Amino acid sequence: MREGIRLSDYEHVLGADGEALRELFPAGVARLWGSTPPVREKSEKVTALEERRVGDEVLFYAGKKFVAKARILGLFRNRPLAKAVWGVDDDQKTWEHIMALGDVAEIEVPAEPVLRGLRIPVPLRSLTLVRAEGRRRFLDMVDPSEPSQPERNDSHPERGPTLGRDDLFRSLSSLKTHIKGQLPSRHKPITLLWAIGRLAAEQDRMVGWEAFRNEVGPLLKDFGLPESRVTPEYPFWHLRSSGLWSVEGIEQPSTPTPSQLTVAGARAGLTKDAAKILRRSLARAEAVGLLCSKYLGDVDRDELLERVGLAGYTRASGELPDGGRGGGRVPRRSVTSSQPDRDPRLVERIKVMYEHECQVCGSRVETRYSHYSEAAHIRGVGKPHHGPDELSNLLCLCPNHHVEFDRLAIYIDEDWTVRRNSTGAVDYQLKRHADHVIEQEHLRYHRGLCGRL
Repeated sequence: MREGIRLSDYEHVLGADGEALRELFPAGVARLWGSTPPVREKSEKVTALEERRVGDEVLFYAGKKFVAKARILGLFRNRPLAKAVWGVDDDQKTWEHIMALGDVAEIEVPAEPVLRGLRIPVPLRSLTLVRAEGRRRFLDMVDPSEPSQPERNDSHPERGPTLGRDDLFRSLSSLKTHIKGQLPSRHKPITLLWAIGRLAAEQDRMVGWEAFRNEVGPLLKDFGLPESRVTPEYPFWHLRSSGLWSVEGIEQPSTPTPSQLTVAGARAGLTKDAAKILRRSLARAEAVGLLCSKYLGDVDRDELLERVGLAGYTRASGELPDGGRGGGRVPRRSVTSSQPDRDPRLVERIKVMYEHECQVCGSRVETRYSHYSEAAHIRGVGKPHHGPDELSNLLCLCPNHHVEFDRLAIYIDEDWTVRRNSTGAVDYQLKRHADHVIEQEHLRYHRGLCGRL
């Protein structure tokens, strides 16, 4: 799970799942977990295998602790691949029920209080499904990104200061940049977006100077300030002042020249702590939104984020697996592997619940025989968001406010006010039906995309 497997090493057993796996892991390194077929027809394992969905969270249990967490990106049943990766057990079974995983993060959380609260026998002995209601009750106990976890900058003698989540966002908000014509340089924020894109693509956080110059240099040329010099060595070296960046292979008091960096074989990238935080989907969405809104307001965000591998973050619906983009109404392609698909019953249910009235403005679009509304995911089911297709992640909107919500022009605050992103002004109060429980965590994710921490 830490290193993943190289898909190129298993081409002979990928079969019909190869295309979908390469889409999920464009860097060619896949993180997979599998389960053997269940023995009994009715068991916790059968329920978990049948009802797990793309977008679900996975917790890994060992030694009476939860030791890691991840997000399901895809579901496959592929015996030849499982046998090639893991072999077989004593009964000649292999772990053929495969989950493709992203947002992998190592944690260390005592499991017993959580399991007893969920009325699950201790110790945990089988793949077990936990319903969303139970998960929400124990969110703060198993999610290290939540505020209940330590956020201070604690010190560990063996490794120096530890960067907390709050520290990271304070640093992102206060980057030291050169001023040119009363405008801050874009070199550092563009470089950080590029580095976050590498994490999203499951690539190494550190990169050599030559590769850095070849990749970041064109970005600075195309998206930097007009008439600004293209100096990739500047962010390569000076991002260290942010506390989020490290440089290896060279030490000197002044800014090294490109030739000195080449001779030294210098490498640079996000620190281990920063990378660990930014591998979490919520933190990554909030960081992208913050950098774009604070430093790159007049840049073509669609083009820039596409260039750095973060195209899906320009809108709430994200990208679809075939590279298309949509406002939540574009269907998924039919593939041999399991892919997320919108449940038409949920779409109809949310529309009927609100009688086609927009939850933002209250209007109903009239058609010749009825009315028209749109079901909008708060956290998109498209990559990179991988949100769940659940009622708690849906809104009923008119076409105009669907577009504005999807393109991050409006957001919903914690007090249910609908605010204009450009000004923060309140436009409306969100209308809520008594039977419609909206998950605050999805709204927080959307606010993060909007740059509203």
